[in-house]
Amino acid sequence: MPGKKSRMKQVLWSLVVVLLIVVAFFGSRIYKMIYSPNVITSKQSPQYILIPTGSSFEDVVRILEYRQMLIDEKSFRWTAEQMKYVNKVKPGRYQLLPRMNNKELISLLRSGRQVPVKLVFNNIRTKQELAQKVSEQIEARSVSILNLLDDSDYTHQLGFTPQNILSMFLPDTYEVYWNTSADQFIKKMKKEYDKFWNAERLAKARAIPLTPVQVSTLASIVQLETNRDDEKPIMAGVYLNRYKKDWKLEADPTLVYALGDFSINRVLSVYKEIDSPYNTYMYKGLPPGPICLPTTASLNAVLNYTKHNYMYFCAKEDFSGYHSFTSTYDQHLLNARRFQKALDRRGIRS
Repeated sequence: MPGKKSRMKQVLWSLVVVLLIVVAFFGSRIYKMIYSPNVITSKQSPQYILIPTGSSFEDVVRILEYRQMLIDEKSFRWTAEQMKYVNKVKPGRYQLLPRMNNKELISLLRSGRQVPVKLVFNNIRTKQELAQKVSEQIEARSVSILNLLDDSDYTHQLGFTPQNILSMFLPDTYEVYWNTSADQFIKKMKKEYDKFWNAERLAKARAIPLTPVQVSTLASIVQLETNRDDEKPIMAGVYLNRYKKDWKLEADPTLVYALGDFSINRVLSVYKEIDSPYNTYMYKGLPPGPICLPTTASLNAVLNYTKHNYMYFCAKEDFSGYHSFTSTYDQHLLNARRFQKALDRRGIRS
């Protein structure tokens, strides 16, 4: 009997050893599946993936595989199931670091801790350009943005019309999430607009007197007349002198906008015949809305315009970007002739 008991102990110990080996083997495999590096990037620097709104777990796998960022897809799938990520996919822009393991990767994606986008837009002339520029940087499609900007009911809720809604957008760099919708983007811009139009700026606008939209409209004209910030307050003063005397503004950039051909370098007299509310040679007052997105410098130039008696201006013939200002039409004609001759010498006809 003692011999039989001894053999039984040996068998049991053998089973325990085998069991420990099996547990160690599978435990090691599980540990490696969870904690071994499973993210590879083309560069030894942070890379980003974009997970669109409405994506499924299979979509996420396809995105990672398409970008060739997974070392082992099966271990990623298994860990995702264990961490219950399969049904908790969150859209956004995520930063993946080299050699992340499955636990780190899935924890990141499941948390929704995405990296914001630096949204930039400037040098914009039309709503179409704005929608296209923004859609290249966030998930919202250009058609979705444009549809809202053209919707009179929607713009009315914001205090604008489809004709002047561009005055709500201030060219700058903004931090937003990539999966921002068209509505969320526009609502954020409204908040930025309200912050810009603080009590001090509103008081200056009333003193001119102009509404914020009118300030933006005039600033857009000033911006397209001169790219010299130090000259903009003087230019704004000319247009305000004309506006207050009930003159036609006669701003060449409004003709270019009415024509819709932004390649024009020389405004011809025939352009002044186009019948458009943006033709300030034909109609008095400001056009229905901005003809571009004015910068903060242009807006402040109108709000802090230079008070003077100038009624006319003409680009200087040295093509420095500056202008000659005068209060008399006769002197203006002399300035204009010099500039036209300079254009002819350079062969600029249109």
